[in-house]
Amino acid sequence: MLRHNEIAKVGVGRLCRLFGKSRQAFHQKASFAQERIAQSMLVLDLVAAIRREIPGLGTRKMYLLLQGSLQKSGIKMGRDRLHELLRAHHLLIRRRRGIPRTTHSDHLLRKYPNLIKELAVIETKQLWVADMTYICVGHDFNYLSLITDAYSKKIVGYCLHQFLSTEGCLKALEMALTTRTKKDNTLIHHSDRGVQYCSFEYVKKLRSAGIGISMTDSGEAYENQIAERVNGILKTEFKLNRIFKNHMEALLAVESSIRNYNILRPHMSCSYLPPALAHQSEAPLVKLWKRKPEKPLPAND
Repeated sequence: MLRHNEIAKVGVGRLCRLFGKSRQAFHQKASFAQERIAQSMLVLDLVAAIRREIPGLGTRKMYLLLQGSLQKSGIKMGRDRLHELLRAHHLLIRRRRGIPRTTHSDHLLRKYPNLIKELAVIETKQLWVADMTYICVGHDFNYLSLITDAYSKKIVGYCLHQFLSTEGCLKALEMALTTRTKKDNTLIHHSDRGVQYCSFEYVKKLRSAGIGISMTDSGEAYENQIAERVNGILKTEFKLNRIFKNHMEALLAVESSIRNYNILRPHMSCSYLPPALAHQSEAPLVKLWKRKPEKPLPAND
């Protein structure tokens, strides 16, 4: 391709005659190219402004948000062209293919036996179930540690931490311990076999509070069903499965969601009471849901 100074030496008119084009067409194409570059720079500025507010916004939704600004500026740009522009400037959002693991049980710390296989939970502060889940924050994750009373389904302790460390679990446990008034009853803490729950600091805190330590036999979700169910409710019904701009926005959403879960959401496992009222109720809680009948096994031929 000829450079601009080489074109000047050869002459525009001569080149146009060589390629069978008019001088007008040549100048129109040059003008169009400059205009397209200017439009692209403006669009990139608009994209940068939107990404400051919503860092994880993808091309499809970005295109919808840009429509008003593009029309005002007289820019005609389709979604495919926007996608290629973002690709050329390394601005495409790369979605993570998998979800982060919050349970790392392949460690040498002591793992405790499962104490709740045959346990009948008949009152509050008899069994706490603990678990961790991830919250999407920008291009990264924060980790939500939860401790739930298995009888009332009330979340008694929580912490949203920026790292997958023991510190977040400890803070959730410390919050839960402030709610404990029945120090004479036998309380069990049940969790998976993750390194956070097996750590020296966490086990020491449980033992000093006189709390029994129970862990799942494996990493299967059914061994900690209540905790997994609470995680699912917060993410689906309270929309904690969305992408937050930063840690503070995620924290405010977590606090609001847990407060509303405890105070407002009726639980079919607790006589349709919200967990906070179920936690205070002296009457036995009734499970109002019906277990789905198991499908019959196919007959042998």
